[in-house]
Amino acid sequence: MTGHMTGPKKQAREALYKVEGILQPKAKLVKQSLCSCGFLLLALQTIGLILFYYVFSIGLTFYNQRFIKKFSYPMSLTMAHFVIKFILAAVIRSLLEWRKGEPRIMLPWPMYIKKLAPTGLTASVDIGLSNWSFEFITVSLYTMTKSVAILFLLFFAIIMKLEKMRVGLIFVVLFIAGGLFMFTFHSTQFNLEGFILCLTASALSGLRWNLAQIVTQKKEIGLSHPLDLMYHVQPWMIVGLLPLAVAFEAVPLATTENFFRFHDTKVLLTNLGLVVLGASLAFFLEFSEFLLVSRTSSLTLSISGIFKEICTLFIAFEFNHDQIKFLNGLGLVVCIIGIIIHVVMKAVNRGEDDAVNDNDGDETEMLMLNGEANTEGEESEDDVFNVRTDR
Repeated sequence: MTGHMTGPKKQAREALYKVEGILQPKAKLVKQSLCSCGFLLLALQTIGLILFYYVFSIGLTFYNQRFIKKFSYPMSLTMAHFVIKFILAAVIRSLLEWRKGEPRIMLPWPMYIKKLAPTGLTASVDIGLSNWSFEFITVSLYTMTKSVAILFLLFFAIIMKLEKMRVGLIFVVLFIAGGLFMFTFHSTQFNLEGFILCLTASALSGLRWNLAQIVTQKKEIGLSHPLDLMYHVQPWMIVGLLPLAVAFEAVPLATTENFFRFHDTKVLLTNLGLVVLGASLAFFLEFSEFLLVSRTSSLTLSISGIFKEICTLFIAFEFNHDQIKFLNGLGLVVCIIGIIIHVVMKAVNRGEDDAVNDNDGDETEMLMLNGEANTEGEESEDDVFNVRTDR
């Protein structure tokens, strides 16, 4: 009897030793990686990339607000940004071609018109209306209203079958929409015209980034790199905004002493320098988003986007002296909670979404916040501090 019991115990002990033999080396490797200088460097690199992204994103928001309040030419300013970004993209592409000795992607006209025109035209009106709204509203109201883009993004994503319909999305919509209502209710700095412009831009932003995601994540198109995407999209953005700029600002811009009818060359050069500065901020903002996603994950971009909005609102309240009541502040908290719920849902459902992405190239993972594109391709990361190899 004793010998009979010893057999199973011995087998169980041997199985336990076998499991320990498998787990101990892996546990040791995990411990070493967490305590290593390499992990610390990766963490510092991620923090640096997030700060790099914050500088250009927050800087561009306050730059646009100050410049447009001063000169009141939002469409012309945006047009100038598009032109300069196109020139920068073309120059850098040429330098890379010369250095590597390989030609970069150049789309044929049929594909260029069919695939890029909707994205470019939608983006041009989105950015143009967003900048125009700065003539009427504060940075805080702008930031809150643009955060509603996530609702339109989800709406268009479900229609275009990029996102699955889930019950949790209802709570996201209720929190964000309710928070925006509370934030704007009896606000002392509320402006209906500016709010409508910004809300329309948010709707277009949701459509824009769904279209852009399909373009960047389809391998047959070959525009996964933001440099190539900017080069191909900017001409359509110029075409889309040109009629609005001519209709609303052609005569005032042609007769202003700040630009075309200048009397002081120093004033003209200063103003042109400010325009180039804004275009450079916009150009490097796209690259900072790309670097953050490609070196970490789109989840990192989503999470950092929440804190970016909080930082933007803090700066607006502290330095721009934007006014806010208790109910408006409560609306801000409710809206941010809704955004956090969305990010958490995306993290929880990540494995399921990846399985869908593997089966259908058109159904790509959406991990975006406040209109920021997921340029990650069809791959994903599970760790905020995980590093991918370059494409």
